[in-house]
Amino acid sequence: MRITATFLDEITHDIPSQNWGPEEWAADFEAMRRIGIDTVIIIRSGYKEQAIFNSWALRDTRRMLPVRQNLGELFLDLAYQNGMNLFWGLYDPGDWNHGQAKSAFDLNRRFMSEVSEQFGDHPAFAGWYISFELSRFVPDQVDLVVAAGRHAKELAPDLPTMISPYVAGVKAPDGEEAISHEQHADEWGRIFRRVRESIDIVAFQDGHVSYLDLPEYLRINLALAREAGLTCWSNVESFDRDMPIKFPPIDWRKLEYKIDAAREAGVEKLITFEFSHFLSPNSIYPAAHTLYRRYCERFGIDA
Repeated sequence: MRITATFLDEITHDIPSQNWGPEEWAADFEAMRRIGIDTVIIIRSGYKEQAIFNSWALRDTRRMLPVRQNLGELFLDLAYQNGMNLFWGLYDPGDWNHGQAKSAFDLNRRFMSEVSEQFGDHPAFAGWYISFELSRFVPDQVDLVVAAGRHAKELAPDLPTMISPYVAGVKAPDGEEAISHEQHADEWGRIFRRVRESIDIVAFQDGHVSYLDLPEYLRINLALAREAGLTCWSNVESFDRDMPIKFPPIDWRKLEYKIDAAREAGVEKLITFEFSHFLSPNSIYPAAHTLYRRYCERFGIDA
């Protein structure tokens, strides 16, 4: 079972920009295609004062940095040229999980409508990625995901919606307590019952729990998703959370273990965060080049 989808992280939050232009992005999409990637997911099309295209919905609401290049259009065109589907990620104001969920949706309602009007007819536009990452049952945050997914369905009833939450495990962000298997199952059972009408695909991040606990969480997540009628993918992170810096490419042995664990659990598709920085032969990280070679060796791909 191979990785067949990747996030695109160009509005960078906690990893460095690679300062790529159209030529570099075209080369990387070709590298993705060579290893069998058929889906790309814009992780966020805006964050705080940055955006990947010149959005009037954002500029009318807040001060934004100038946008010199329409990366939304570029990514859609490159996806189409390489036979890929693209999921479009939302705008993240940076404070949605600090009591500002309603304002985040109010802004995204206008922003998503603008995206649909400007890009929705593109042949590569294949779905929506709801960028708000849940981990626990926090009612206003769950309601935000439901509302954003519902609006996506209003804009394009036939297109799927996707989320990529994380487990509040031992590697969860600072300040979060590690959750037990039982509590995780209880809370995510409730979350799925709330979101099942507006979300189609769930792809849990696999990096916030210990490696030895990962198979059990994969099993729980798959069972809960199937019970709720959701498609279950796995977000096989290709960066390492165990190092004292944020974030280097992962050790190949860890990535291989996680791929095998996801396959054995029975998930339907493997995606990664994210190819261009951590698994690409074009990455700014030399370790990504060798990770790419190890990956190709494992799956018999001519690198």
